[in-house]
Amino acid sequence: MARSEHFALHRSSLPVHALASAESKSPEPKASRPLFSPTDELWIGAMVPKRWAKRAVTRNAIKRQIYNVSAEFSPRQRPAAFVVRLRRDFSRKTFLSATSDLLKQAIRSELLALMREGEQLT
Repeated sequence: MARSEHFALHRSSLPVHALASAESKSPEPKASRPLFSPTDELWIGAMVPKRWAKRAVTRNAIKRQIYNVSAEFSPRQRPAAFVVRLRRDFSRKTFLSATSDLLKQAIRSELLALMREGEQLT
């Protein structure tokens, strides 16, 4: 759907009308329904492979940034499932520390641009 230098944003729509008809006809309790079913909510996923972020602390910092930035954009989005995928590594020569403020700022600014681009495409 949208790409930046390091990230890709994927979107899949979730039909809301299917949920309403399924809930009204379904006698089974909510706990036994599948976890990922059509809903009127926004789903956000983050894929940060070890291939592109070797250190766990870096992967976790990237995921936190993905969830924080996507939370800012969620009120403006229609119900859908989004996945933000890291598709390239951040240079360890440029970003020496695994969770430096400079790295976090670079990730955040790139994610903001990615979400804005994705918002325009929907």
